[in-house]
Order: sequence, then structure tokens, then C-alpha cells
Amino acid sequence: MVTAIYPGTFDPVHNGHVDVAVRASKLFDKLIIGIYDSPPKDLLFNTEERVEMFSKSVIDKKNIDVVPFSGLAVDFAIRVGADFILRGLRAGFDFEVEFEMTHMWRNLFPDIDVVCVMSSLEYQFIHSSRIKEVAQLGGNVEKLVPPGVSDLISEKLNRN
Repeated sequence: MVTAIYPGTFDPVHNGHVDVAVRASKLFDKLIIGIYDSPPKDLLFNTEERVEMFSKSVIDKKNIDVVPFSGLAVDFAIRVGADFILRGLRAGFDFEVEFEMTHMWRNLFPDIDVVCVMSSLEYQFIHSSRIKEVAQLGGNVEKLVPPGVSDLISEKLNRN
């Protein structure tokens, strides 16, 4: 059974993340989306909320699990028996970042390999940080995120 992890903060999950996960789920027997539990970032949503949002977004995909993790992604991959780490790529800058990260992961654990899936054209411009920025400024992000996530963002921003 070929297993991959798709690690990230996913704060919030957006349609680009879901697109990459759903398309990649056709490549692997099992895809485990790892929600990073304690990233060195300021987050809008806690870990449980991020796990729930992504889980609801892929509920109809039986070979996708969404779980929290902490520590290094390669250690998470080893713990769950993954053969690959999945990454989504947008245009330009993403390649450089992912290229460096891939080599760091391979340095830490040479047996792990990275598979990159290009974001679909309609999602090339979507970033979680941009979604939060637009929402904080009163913009509508409903078309950029899975159903219900826009409402959760609004609720969270109104509480803060």
C-alpha cells in the first residue's frame, strides 16, 4: 500500500489545498493530511478547528485521513509509514521553497521522497494568508474556500 502525507498548517484550508489533496488521492492508496499542531506562525484557527475544516472538505474521499501532528514532517511520515510527502505547487516562488525543503527532508531521511502536484490554474493565486487578509478587510472569500469555511472565518474575526 502506497501512503503519502500532505503536511501543512492549512489556516484556513482553501480550495487549492482541497484540489491538490483530491487529485493526489488518485495517486496513492492512502493520503494522510497532517495538520501541523504547533507551527511558528500566528494562527486564526486552533488545531482541532483546522482538522475539522479539512476533514469536512474531503469527507467523500475514503482514502484520505486528516490528523494533527507535531514535530518534523519526516518524523511524522516515518510514524505513519508514509512513502512520500505530498506538496502543492503554485507558480514561481513555491518551487524554490519546496525545492529547498525537499532537500532538507532528504538530508534528514534519505528514503523519503517528495511528490509535487501543480495547483490547478484557477487556484494559482490562493494563499491562506491572503484569504485572511482579504477577510479581515471585509472582502468576500466564499469562492476561495470550501463550503462553510468563509462563515467560520467571519465568526472568528468578529470574536477577535
